[in-house]
Amino acid sequence: MTSQPLSARHAETLRAFAGAMIPASATHGVPGADDPAIFTEIVASLERDHADVVAALHRLDGLAGGSYAGLDAKGRLAIAHELRAEGGAPLAALTRVVLLCYYRDDRVMRSLGQEPRPPFPLGHAVEQGDWSLLDPVRRRAPFWRRPPRG
Repeated sequence: MTSQPLSARHAETLRAFAGAMIPASATHGVPGADDPAIFTEIVASLERDHADVVAALHRLDGLAGGSYAGLDAKGRLAIAHELRAEGGAPLAALTRVVLLCYYRDDRVMRSLGQEPRPPFPLGHAVEQGDWSLLDPVRRRAPFWRRPPRG
């Protein structure tokens, strides 16, 4: 499935939002989500989320009074917080695509101490946690319907 193209305005707003959402960090040696390679992956991965992402980008520009990308970093962050307070499917789609593409980047994975490779077939070691944290869930009564017996 090929993603529909974004208008130049929407691409500019998306890149500005991605950079505000995940800025580059010299401390951790990672690029921001507006890095050219990561941004290219974001745009290519819109597919089923295209309409929701465009709606969110349109809303960002509306909240900014015209051009979200034209704002300074502080203004972008303030508008992003406004959109987060509104919530909804468009924002969920926008943040999901940015996060998924960001954490696929090899540089980001290395900074997290992960080998940049797919999890299968080798898998990844997961530290064991405190399983007692699930006790309240285990004690809860089932909330699903039983399937009909046939």
